[in-house]
Amino acid sequence: QAQLVESGGGLVQPGGSLRLSCAAAGYVFNYYAIGWFRQAPGKEREGISCISSRDGSIYYRDSIQGRFTISRDDAKNTVYLQMNSLKPEDTAVYYCAASYPPRCDGNSWEDFSSWGQGTQVTVSS
Repeated sequence: QAQLVESGGGLVQPGGSLRLSCAAAGYVFNYYAIGWFRQAPGKEREGISCISSRDGSIYYRDSIQGRFTISRDDAKNTVYLQMNSLKPEDTAVYYCAASYPPRCDGNSWEDFSSWGQGTQVTVSS
């Protein structure tokens, strides 16, 4: 089973920025899609962005479009989620997960597994 490790969460004021990291084993990074999910208190976990190793396709949920950017560093086997213009409603535990086949189109969140431990993001003044 793939192992993923998230980092980079914290407390930030509205309008601020954070960058989350998801480190993966090499075989995961090279052959899987990596997705970012979040779960706010009292809400279900939702997929918000993903990137595919197969064709580099990227997906963003509408609620983060234009504010968050997903990227990958091949040398570090790491996927990043740059989060700008953060809002209080972005407060959640953020997770990364992997999917094989590496499909990333916003319609296959149920295929993702091998969850990391999560990292807390709190947006508050």
